[in-house]
Amino acid sequence: MGYTITEKGTVTIPAEIRKKYKLGKGSRIEFVETGEGVLIVPVIPLEDLFGADKAIKETVYQMIKELQEERRKEASDEE
Repeated sequence: MGYTITEKGTVTIPAEIRKKYKLGKGSRIEFVETGEGVLIVPVIPLEDLFGADKAIKETVYQMIKELQEERRKEASDEE
């Protein structure tokens, strides 16, 4: 299945993908280059961790950043 990039550089993410990964207006994603192409990775805002203890919020945020960095590294290692 292929999609067309508009003149302004935008492309529509299919509805089934948006639903599966809970992407909506204002959602953030990252583009990670790999040896096989470009990987689109949803960025999970800290606010989505509703219910997390405020005392550990910074620890959770750091863990998320580390996981995202590991994903980027793994993707670049595949090249």
